[in-house]
Amino acid sequence: MRKEIYLIKGIPKENYQQFSERILDLTSTLKSDTIEKLSVTYTTKSPPKISVIPFKKEKIAAISVYSKKGNECNAIRDSEGFAGAFEVKEALPVSYQKDWPDNMLTPGACLLTLFQKKKKISYETFITRWHNGHTPLSLKIHPLWHYNRNVVEKKITENSFDWHGIVEEHTRTFSELLNPAKFFGNPFTMFYNMIRVYFDTQSFLDYKTIETYLVSEMHIKS
Repeated sequence: MRKEIYLIKGIPKENYQQFSERILDLTSTLKSDTIEKLSVTYTTKSPPKISVIPFKKEKIAAISVYSKKGNECNAIRDSEGFAGAFEVKEALPVSYQKDWPDNMLTPGACLLTLFQKKKKISYETFITRWHNGHTPLSLKIHPLWHYNRNVVEKKITENSFDWHGIVEEHTRTFSELLNPAKFFGNPFTMFYNMIRVYFDTQSFLDYKTIETYLVSEMHIKS
């Protein structure tokens, strides 16, 4: 099954409720026989003003479309704030068991991260450090309930930014994501783990371009 991710950002003077309604209205129009699965992660509220995670303040939605042949999804491309479309290769190193209905927010919280590889390393080194180094470290340190790892294989639209990876990391509660003593292990090891994660990510990511967002997830068609 082919997976495509479409990014949409908020527009000026649009509040979180208006953005959420716009995104959900848009995804409701995408239901068709050509789409096997459909989900979206999107900002539903502002991130904390103070956080060890450098959250972006702008609004964003990442719409994941799964189909056998790919889907044009022109309705998304024509939407205000469209910020690119990508064909990706998905992996789920850890996965929740979905037991809630479609069109209901997934329990817990989600961290959406968009990033590029470090310019001074090869693409092969980037993938090796990401998959064989960073992924196991993240699963060891963070209380991740679901880890959706997407390698960007190609841009679908020419105006897309050159992202190399799109990752969604889920925790069972907002506290597990936003409280550093929980997200980085425990109060006794969190500073050590924060340093480990920082130097590990510095080894393969371009820190100047990384974008992190506090989002919620909804399955539209599962």
